[in-house]
Amino acid sequence: MDYFLELLLGGLTRGSIYALIALGYTMVYGIIELINFAHGEIYMIGAFTALIVASVLTMSGMGGLSVLILASVVAVIYSAAYGFTVEKIAYKPLRQAPRLSPLISAIGMSIFLQNYVLIAQTSDFLPFPSLIPDLPFMEPYSHIIGPAELIIVLTTAAVTLILTVFIKFTKIGKAMRATAQDRNMAMLLGVNVNKVISSTFIIGSALAAIGGVLIASHIGRINFYIGFIAGIKAFTAAVLGGIGSIPGAVLGGLILGWTESFATGYVSSDYEDVFAFLLLVLILIFRPAGLLGRSPIQKV
Repeated sequence: MDYFLELLLGGLTRGSIYALIALGYTMVYGIIELINFAHGEIYMIGAFTALIVASVLTMSGMGGLSVLILASVVAVIYSAAYGFTVEKIAYKPLRQAPRLSPLISAIGMSIFLQNYVLIAQTSDFLPFPSLIPDLPFMEPYSHIIGPAELIIVLTTAAVTLILTVFIKFTKIGKAMRATAQDRNMAMLLGVNVNKVISSTFIIGSALAAIGGVLIASHIGRINFYIGFIAGIKAFTAAVLGGIGSIPGAVLGGLILGWTESFATGYVSSDYEDVFAFLLLVLILIFRPAGLLGRSPIQKV
């Protein structure tokens, strides 16, 4: 029973990270129907930014929870700035172009950011400090779930709730929904579509940075390629749940995380990716829109 519970909670942790990154994918697609393949690299840049900031703060004598908070804040701001810049350079000039053009631009930006970090940093794995502090009340359950896993799950739940409230009840959130439903009509009604799209990239990039900091602190090492792997898995989660749907991104992330966890635990770690993508194929065969996929009018 303990082993099953360990796999269940491990899958929940993994799925929560996928969900955080998938939210960025699904928000961008919901607004402009673009698969932002550079999103995984924003996640990677967030992790590297947090590593640099945490190293500087640690050398200055600071420690504990304050390092995690400051490193996360800087990583979120820096990654959001990257997301904003990527949108302006790689996507905005191609809004009226054939749909294949921005897709190729997204892939090119992904490769560019990978190699940019490779040149600026190193191709080797770098150790990442454990920024998440120990929680004394969790010691009796440490053999099943640790503080890092708990923080990751709670953070994902909080972010999902805040994002849902933001989109449903704030002015910019309503503008996002209007733009997603009909961009031209939203423009005629006075919605600043450029501002809405930029805000979507900023929010999605900030969420990816949070995921980057948390998972890097949990795993303990990073390199320039982690964004590609995480990005592909998060994209799979978004499609699985129904790309364009925020609840679908979370559900898809959790299902993907549990699938990988139980496949690793009961079959073999060699087939982890096989089971994950096999599940995606089956879902798309029997429900092409994804588990919670909706019509374009209701997707956000």
